[in-house]
Amino acid sequence: MQKISLPQASKLTSPNPVTVVCTEKPDGTTNLATVSWWTYLSFKSNMIAYAMAKTSYSGEMVRNNKKVILTIPGTKIADAVMGCGSTTGRDTDKVSKFNIELADVEGSSIKIPAHSRVAIVCSMKEYHEVGDHYLYICDVEQVYGNESEEALFAWNGYSQLRPAK
Repeated sequence: MQKISLPQASKLTSPNPVTVVCTEKPDGTTNLATVSWWTYLSFKSNMIAYAMAKTSYSGEMVRNNKKVILTIPGTKIADAVMGCGSTTGRDTDKVSKFNIELADVEGSSIKIPAHSRVAIVCSMKEYHEVGDHYLYICDVEQVYGNESEEALFAWNGYSQLRPAK
């Protein structure tokens, strides 16, 4: 083996999970942010974690509202998901800009992309500084799934989104 960088390692471990973090803005609209790292933490009690840059507007919304929905996006919205990861919701309505159809989730005012394979409804338990990111640890309240949607994964160091086939 030879010594490599962590970004190089991310290419060698492809595909990697990708999620769209759905939060509620102060005006009640939904903000979407693409996140390339999340994981299951516990099944008793149900918990997940994800990391976002400290500067993330969605992270700010989660810290303020304590509510978030992580979705596993479907392949039909791959371009929009990539766009959501390179645009800030602080001054952009990503839903309109990327023409994303939203759907309601029972028991939540936060909407999600209609083309989602999984939606994990959470409340933020805590967050921790981890370098240039925050690690959000969340209690899972509800989980919804749609097996007819094919999940997206990040490939080639998160530079491409496509199914795991």
